[in-house]
Order: sequence, then C-alpha cells, then structure tokens
Amino acid sequence: MKKAYKLGIIVGRFQTFHKGHQDMIRKALQLCERVGVFIGSSQESGTNKNPFTYEMREETLRKIYKDRIEIYPLPDIGVGNNSKWGDYVLANVVKRFGEAPDLLVSGKEVRRIDWFDSVNGLSIAELYVPKTVDISASRLREHIINNEYGEWKKYCDRRLWSSFGEMRRIILGSQGNTDTSSI
Repeated sequence: MKKAYKLGIIVGRFQTFHKGHQDMIRKALQLCERVGVFIGSSQESGTNKNPFTYEMREETLRKIYKDRIEIYPLPDIGVGNNSKWGDYVLANVVKRFGEAPDLLVSGKEVRRIDWFDSVNGLSIAELYVPKTVDISASRLREHIINNEYGEWKKYCDRRLWSSFGEMRRIILGSQGNTDTSSI
C-alpha cells in the first residue's frame, strides 16, 4: 500500500526515549515509506542534559524499531533553531537519503518547518504530534535519579525496562557535569 509521504524525518536528542517519542515515530511509520530519525547533539554525552552517548541512544531505538527506521547522528552546530540549523539538517538528510524529505514530524508545540524557510522551492509538510502523555525526557531523568522505577516505566516501552540500572548509573555519573558544546 502506497503511503502519503515518501520520506519523513524526526530530529530529537532522545535523552531519554519515552512514549511521546514513540508516538511521533509510530505516526511517521504510518504515513511514510521511509523514516529517518536524526539523533541531535550526537557528539554530546556524560552531561546533565545529555548523559547518554549517541551509540546508546541508537541502540535504544533499535531495540524497539529494528530496521523499520533509519537512524543517523546529527551533531549540534551551536546555531539554535533557525534557518541556518534547517539548512544543516536538510544537508544531512540529502547526504543520507539522496533527496529532501517531504514530511517533518515534530512533537514540539512551536513550528519547526520554518527551519527550511531559506530554501526556495522546497515543499516539506509538517506534522505536529500532540502529547498523549504528559512527560518529558528531563522528568524521566529525574525519575531515574530518584530511583523511581515504577514511575519511570509508566512512560517507557517495556523493551527498555531492563536498561533502567545502566541508565541510572550513567545519569548519576553525569550529575554536575555541565560542560557542553551544544546550545
């Protein structure tokens, strides 16, 4: 069955991955023939805001999606969420897929499609996937820090439950480290 979009992309840090992220990817898989997930701030790890390595975040996504999505690193370039960032994202998508996406899937309330305003003639639809659960990665990290396994697992796929101990060890080890090259 032909899907509405050829290539959908999602950009996120996934520090930590939760059911809100899953909703976005699920919707992209329903609508798109191919789904590219770009893990932002991929060069960052070991800090309060970005405790997990790119490799660990990729492994987390693979546990759930196997090869149904294509996953790539997207290092932060320190320019913020603007058209310069959009140009960078687009260049990475074209490098990986050989073409521009026709759908951007986002879980943020603010428009992200304006990332691509500087590119003339480009037509990319934007799908905002509203929150179905009130959770954030920051709050999930707090549950992990406080060793609140029961609260944490309410917001995570069961295939990740066995990772709680390792995630907690990494997050606790990252506490107090605010050194970052990201904005």
